[in-house]
Amino acid sequence: MTDETCQWQGWRQATERALYGPGGFYLRPEGPAGHFRTSVHASPLFAGAVARLLAEVAEELGTSEIDLVDVGAGRGELLTGVLSAIENGGTGTPGGTSGGVPGGTPGSVSAGTTAGTPGAPTAAGLTVRAYAVERASRPAGLDPRVEWTDRLPRGVCGLIFANEWLDNVPVDVAEADSTGTARYVEVRADGSERLGGPVSGADAEWLARWWPLREPGTRAEIGRPRDEAWASAVASLAAGRAVAVDYAHVRENRPPFGSLAGFRAGREVPPVPDGSGDLTAHVALD
Repeated sequence: MTDETCQWQGWRQATERALYGPGGFYLRPEGPAGHFRTSVHASPLFAGAVARLLAEVAEELGTSEIDLVDVGAGRGELLTGVLSAIENGGTGTPGGTSGGVPGGTPGSVSAGTTAGTPGAPTAAGLTVRAYAVERASRPAGLDPRVEWTDRLPRGVCGLIFANEWLDNVPVDVAEADSTGTARYVEVRADGSERLGGPVSGADAEWLARWWPLREPGTRAEIGRPRDEAWASAVASLAAGRAVAVDYAHVRENRPPFGSLAGFRAGREVPPVPDGSGDLTAHVALD
């Protein structure tokens, strides 16, 4: 084994390295779409729904120029689909009515009408500034209207959309020992685990409030970094809406042993932080 493989780390640090470190899973050329499909990849109808939501937000704000920020953008699939949906009449499929011509400022699209429920807001005359927030490099061939950035833009007026982003924000794992004391779970790159020191500080406060562990052997993912990530996203919004779509649970139905899992080549596998697959845990939504 290498020194790195033998090193014990908390799950948060190990996940950060495995997903986003040098050669990490999310930084590879094939991207997550090379291993699994989310709703973004499964159907163009999802992009069409986001396009209609964007039109609603524009109407609420009383503006014809609006920002669309995709947080955890993958390879830009959702933004590409939304821009296409607007051009094609909001259906998410080719063949819709388009009264506009793509263009305007970089990262924008001017569109004609958006089909949908009678009386629903449309994208007529709407100019969309599209931002992809992603830690991976900009993929070749991406629509030039999409602005690629590794951080949230400030002063967003429009829609911040985070589809299956929070479940990949790295978190530590806690387990109650034989006395009921919550301890950090430490892991090596080969997936071996052991119990570390007691959970302390802000992590302990978060557990006590949101996911208390009482029975020996029960586990929790400490969602504090996700709370902070979401708060940062919302803080970047000057006006409009912030929407998160994710696998989640609330206090009444927390999984007793947590939900940490690995995915590789389209299949669920044991979570191993070696960079070969995805690492995800459901979001404590409340």
